[in-house]
Amino acid sequence: MSKTNFEFLDALGQIARDKGISVETLFDALANALVAAYKRRPGAAEEAVVTIDPESGEIRVYGQELDEDGNVIREWDDTPGDFGRIAAQTAKQVILQRIREAERDLKYEEYARREGDIVTGIVQQTDNRYTLLDLGKVEALLPQAEQVPYERYEHGARLKAYIVEVRKTTKGPQIVVSRSHPGLVKRLFELEVPEISSGVVEIKAAAREPGHRTKIAVWSNDPNVDPVGACVGARGSRVRMVTNELRGERIDVVPFSDDPVEFIQAALQPARVREVRLDDETGTATVIVSDYQLSLAIGKEGQNARLSARLSGWRVDIKSETQLAEEEARYGEEWAEGEWVENEAGEMVWQPAEGGEAVSATEWSRVVAGDDATATTADAPAPDDKVEDGSPSATSGLDAGATAEGGSA
Repeated sequence: MSKTNFEFLDALGQIARDKGISVETLFDALANALVAAYKRRPGAAEEAVVTIDPESGEIRVYGQELDEDGNVIREWDDTPGDFGRIAAQTAKQVILQRIREAERDLKYEEYARREGDIVTGIVQQTDNRYTLLDLGKVEALLPQAEQVPYERYEHGARLKAYIVEVRKTTKGPQIVVSRSHPGLVKRLFELEVPEISSGVVEIKAAAREPGHRTKIAVWSNDPNVDPVGACVGARGSRVRMVTNELRGERIDVVPFSDDPVEFIQAALQPARVREVRLDDETGTATVIVSDYQLSLAIGKEGQNARLSARLSGWRVDIKSETQLAEEEARYGEEWAEGEWVENEAGEMVWQPAEGGEAVSATEWSRVVAGDDATATTADAPAPDDKVEDGSPSATSGLDAGATAEGGSA
């Protein structure tokens, strides 16, 4: 092996070690560059291949003749005498380009595997559209849509974010991160709670309104480990670390249960629930609470009800005991079936569904006053009451309480 070839192989090996690229990748890039340089020479064959001996570093060019099907029918050694000098001059920029491409591919593969993971970056630039985070080797993009309302990111501040997407571009990987994703809360708890990272405690569900409040449901695979206590920590130390990273966002940790009734009761904490009635057909859970617990169960602007609905997956309808009693009393009233119609004289009269003589509004008034105790239509509603499907509604004007459905107010 000549001294030149030895230096050449040593240089390639050093580049491969420094850049984390395989020597084979560099050999392929160099061979392609040398083929391009060879074809620019006068009298060069139309088809050619370049071989590089990995042991000696010897470079050879072979011209080829192909048939109509692309098969090699003749091959000869066509290495120019001064090809070493040409190779050094021509291949330098191409190799550097391939090295940059290989580095971009390595960075993309590294971060593509980390989608759903948490990263720490330094704020480099921020405007109305996005914020750039320096992750060390690459930059991450924090779009406006993934930011928490009213959060301000100062230049040079350290920030944790959740990787939601890694895009492959010609300039390298574009990493999109989020501060509003519920996964950020889960990952922060994994960092603070060893029981979660080890798999003893699991976060089964999470619902979040970024910047305001988050609810997570936790479950323990070990009956000797309290999942809520493990996440909260001694005197709230663990959950406080997560809250500080989220800049004061309130976090409720509730126990998960396979029983929907128990889970909904836990999801509505800190409110105390008296009863839960499930309707599997509509997916609605009617929650009964004491009168003084109603506002607490609903939460500020319905926030507690909304988060509980998202966490449990049920449409949550919250009623106080008084509201439920009024509703049941109205539904319990017996109404005669019929409808108010206009007669030929233009007057409103009550026409019983079973037939018979219609009753005028004047006669109806006497019935209400008790003047005609034998009237069969004494239970007919007033003309102003709304009537649907041939029977009057017993719920007009009723405040049925607060209703929340997953994903809506």
